Amino acid sequence: MLGRHDDEQVAELLHALVRHLTKASIEVLAPAALAHDLDVERVDESSIANDADLVIAIGGDGTMLYAAKIAGGRDVPLLGINRGRLGFLADVSPDEMVATVDQILAGQYAVESRLMLDAVITHADGERVTATALNDIVLQRRDTGRMLDVVARLDGQYVNTHSGDGLIVATPTGSTAYSLSCGGPIVEPGLEAIVIAPICPHTLTDRPIVIPSTRRIDLKILEREDTSAEVVVDGHSIGAIEPDGELSVTMSPYRARLIHPPGYDFFGLLRSKLFWGRDSRVRNVDV
Repeated sequence: MLGRHDDEQVAELLHALVRHLTKASIEVLAPAALAHDLDVERVDESSIANDADLVIAIGGDGTMLYAAKIAGGRDVPLLGINRGRLGFLADVSPDEMVATVDQILAGQYAVESRLMLDAVITHADGERVTATALNDIVLQRRDTGRMLDVVARLDGQYVNTHSGDGLIVATPTGSTAYSLSCGGPIVEPGLEAIVIAPICPHTLTDRPIVIPSTRRIDLKILEREDTSAEVVVDGHSIGAIEPDGELSVTMSPYRARLIHPPGYDFFGLLRSKLFWGRDSRVRNVDV
């Protein structure tokens, strides 16, 4: 079980779920750093998925991304209890938590296999930095107001030189995250596809594109005065990238297995989170 235990709202749910599971004689694993006095087995957080049959993450989508990093390479299903704001990934509400967990333990659930991406930064000296993303890999400008010129190639074939604030490479899962705010499309999670979306492009005709997940994406930045860029994977910087370095993005051999209760509806989730079909003219305004 994972979550920001220093958050009172998360801690409240964590306590309630642990009590419920232990009453049902189900062994619960929790991070060794968990400060609360709970009847759980303490394990190292990074290896919590090694001995687990199910990982439950309580929090927002950030918590889910962190949990997917831990569980993704171990083929362990992941359930999200939403204590965040938007909740595209953590889609079970607190009110439904206990009933949903009981359904899942009774074998009533659906499992989705979500595409993940591997990022590799190769520096001029040969040093390599790697990371895996469930949402997106972002090459963005850093500590400067100057534009970046990003040269993109697919399987060695030149595509474009994108001038702007950077470039997003997103999975279908990540298509509803940063990419969406940059005008990228919403991609149904089951598609084997990758979105490449420019960030604040200098040329308005520089538009997002969708490519097969089997393609290799190589990105380099051109030398400019005061050029400074970094690579961010699922919201966390993995380091700077220089004009003599390269970022490569490929489909990961690992998958995130997201578990959902019966009746899960991706498009229903979109309608709920994005307020589709609602009359935006009806508003309650407090003066």
